[in-house]
Amino acid sequence: MTNGELSDRQQEQLLSGARTATGDELRSLTYFTDETVEQVYLRDDLERSADLVGFAESERMGFRSKMIYKGTQLGDYQFTIRVFEHGYLTRVIADEHGVWATTDGMQIDRFEELASALSSVLVEM
Repeated sequence: MTNGELSDRQQEQLLSGARTATGDELRSLTYFTDETVEQVYLRDDLERSADLVGFAESERMGFRSKMIYKGTQLGDYQFTIRVFEHGYLTRVIADEHGVWATTDGMQIDRFEELASALSSVLVEM
């Protein structure tokens, strides 16, 4: 499901931020809102078999979670890392849109760099 919501420039900015933080470990990059999902990047060695709509439905829960955590002693929500058998998913949300990136394994500070880079781009969009 691709609605073409992102301009080429916005796609390039998201991809550039993600690639700078992750290098060759980046597997995929997907932008989403409450109503749309758009895959920005998929590494050549991976198949286009992921259920993006299903993934988006799960990641959209982050819009509600962000509000639930607001004002807690933990501070503001920043990003989520999900750990899987063959990789990691990092989700970042800003306002009414978000992005998730899947990666191979990396040091924890690189996940923080990835989240910071993606957040910066989302805030500017």
